[in-house]
Amino acid sequence: MADEQAEDADTLVEEQQSEESQDLTLEVEVTSPSACERHVTVTVSRDDIDRYLDDAFGELMPTANVPGFRAGRAPRKLVESRYKKEIGEQIKGSLLMDSLGQISEQQDFTAISEPELNLDAVEVPDEGPMTFEFDIEVRPEFEMPKWRGLKLDRPVREFGEEDIDQQLEKMLTRYGQLTPHEGEASVGDYLTANITTSHEGEQLVRDEERVTRIRPTLSFSDGELQGFDKLMEGAKAGDKRSGKVELTGDAANEALRGKQVDVEFEVLEVKQLKLPELTEDFLQEIGGFESEEKLREAIRADLQRQLEYEQQQKIRGQITALLTESASWDLPPGLLKRQSARELERAVMELRRAGFSEAEIRARENQLRQNSGASTAKGLKEHFILERIAEDESVEAEEGDFEKEIFLMAMQSGESPRRVRAQIEKRGLMDVLQNQILERKVLELVQDQAKFNDQPYEPESLDVEAVYLAAGGGDAAASIPAAESAASETEDTETESS
Repeated sequence: MADEQAEDADTLVEEQQSEESQDLTLEVEVTSPSACERHVTVTVSRDDIDRYLDDAFGELMPTANVPGFRAGRAPRKLVESRYKKEIGEQIKGSLLMDSLGQISEQQDFTAISEPELNLDAVEVPDEGPMTFEFDIEVRPEFEMPKWRGLKLDRPVREFGEEDIDQQLEKMLTRYGQLTPHEGEASVGDYLTANITTSHEGEQLVRDEERVTRIRPTLSFSDGELQGFDKLMEGAKAGDKRSGKVELTGDAANEALRGKQVDVEFEVLEVKQLKLPELTEDFLQEIGGFESEEKLREAIRADLQRQLEYEQQQKIRGQITALLTESASWDLPPGLLKRQSARELERAVMELRRAGFSEAEIRARENQLRQNSGASTAKGLKEHFILERIAEDESVEAEEGDFEKEIFLMAMQSGESPRRVRAQIEKRGLMDVLQNQILERKVLELVQDQAKFNDQPYEPESLDVEAVYLAAGGGDAAASIPAAESAASETEDTETESS
């Protein structure tokens, strides 16, 4: 008897599993408006609709409330009539979810976004099949380029004491103290100034008491002012100096893209930076260093990390050029617009991981903003190809990889790894970090198979002072995670001097 009951129970479980795993009978028509877009029309058979209705009413019957009957005692026809609308909405959701899940498993495209589906336009008919349609962005289909055995140039350098001296001075700038200077301004000095931009006499932006360092180039998020050092040479409090900025084709103010705007600087104060002395207390404060020699060792490691970043960028650029040479497919404008912020965030996270200062990150970030369309298109095509290699070679991001990335970013920002991770998660950037890890692993794999030609590397001098300000008007956009805690160098020095 017990054996018979056990067999009956097993049979019931098998029947339930069979019902749960039963595929829908779908007719799926897919069209391709572009390489990265699919329009999908789905028809669900009447048999499937009736099966879902039958299951839903079967579950409802034991608890259905119908006037004149005790709960669960009403005839099915009455229950179906009373709950037709509610059950219809319920199975519509189930049919849509199950259909989309089945399509994702059976279709040969790889989705890169959620389906655009108008739920209100979908109805469960009283008779006949149910039809719905949606648009979805997908990874384009392409022939995989040959990536083994590439010939690549690689920058190399042995860092000497002079390199360390220069890097030490840049690092100490963050802890320096701005002091008022009564004389005329010169290159390297700081200005507190009101910045006003205008076009044809109409004011666009006014930014008051902005602290900027005098360098050859002043970078806005939508253009650059070349010769900023010559423009401000000899300036003193009360002076006004004017220049022009040509806005980029990606400027936030679409009406002024490619046009020149006037920029006026009203100098309020000139300041000079006094660097701190390397006392025992200061060495402990900035990182627990036992001696200046230990600090210099850490700086040498930072320089090596930055060289590795430059090597990766140089190699990555060559790999991208070679792998995307035949990637002529167009990318939808909507996809590019949405991904531009992600591409920027990924680039800044890489810079932060490599240990660049906030001033250097800010300058490079503005360069990316000024050419966001081109850099996003290039980055996306590169990502699609590297993603395919990762899948083919079973490359995955592991938890230890995340911890390493976050630790390196925390070192640069001065925050704890836990806080940096919390900021990344809060901003929804863990997927960006995962892509960064996967792409780095794939690039390492490509390099393992490559042949290198070593070339001498000359570090770039920091000739650009960048401000988070759109000269043409618009949102200059906030910084990426960890920047909230690691304020810009000029802001740090200004705070310490006040």
